[in-house]
Amino acid sequence: MTEVPRLIEERFGNRVPLVVRTGSQLRDASGQNPFVDEASDAKHLHVGFLADTPNATAIAALDPARSTVDSFAVLGKEVFLHVPGGMARTKLTTAYFDRRLETIMTVRNWRTVTTLLEMTQTPVSP
Repeated sequence: MTEVPRLIEERFGNRVPLVVRTGSQLRDASGQNPFVDEASDAKHLHVGFLADTPNATAIAALDPARSTVDSFAVLGKEVFLHVPGGMARTKLTTAYFDRRLETIMTVRNWRTVTTLLEMTQTPVSP
């Protein structure tokens, strides 16, 4: 997969970060979400997939009170988000985590994560 960003840059002149997860990595991530039981609605759950595993010092420096009604947990290469006020209102942004954790992150809502997981478990017809 490391070839894809290089090919895009060569063809279109744009550098594009790429974050990829396998089906088993998606399954592991979906089983680790600490907010599943806490959320009254799945639309408040999101997962940020990190390109790299952040170091413990960077994780410890994150501000848990940055967005008062929202919660997050960094587990391995994922940031689990519980945002009852919605992603449009949270201060727990991709830019915040990218800067603080010194990596790149792409966020997907819980419904998308579970749909992708289902897709990895469905046999593809020829």
